[in-house]
Formats: sequence, C-alpha cells, structure tokens
Amino acid sequence: MTALTTPNQIQAFRLKTLQRGILLEQKGMKMTRGRSCLSIAKQELGMSRRAPAAWVLAALEEQIVALMA
Repeated sequence: MTALTTPNQIQAFRLKTLQRGILLEQKGMKMTRGRSCLSIAKQELGMSRRAPAAWVLAALEEQIVALMA
C-alpha cells in the first residue's frame, strides 16, 4: 500500500477520483448524493457550465500529469 504524503500526490488523487466519477456518470451511475463529479471538476478547473465532458476529462488528465511530474 502506498501512502500519499505530499500535497501534489493528494491533489492528483483527488483529480483522479473526479475523473473516474465522470466516467461513471457517463455510464449512468452516480458516485455521490450531492453535486455531480462533472460539475465539481468544472468549478475547480474554472470552466463554464456548458463545457463538454470530453474537455473536462482532457483538462483533468493534463492537471494530473503536471502534478505527478
């Protein structure tokens, strides 16, 4: 088991969780009772509410790669 100790590792894990949640939402499943993962990711990335999920997923992937480097 790996321990996430640095702030970058924790943020990358959080973004990866949002990314997986968006993929689940596209298949018709829910990950939370509250706001959708897509809306949380859009707000965190500063995207408009009308941005497509594909753009959000691509932006999340870029953020994750940048944090892990």
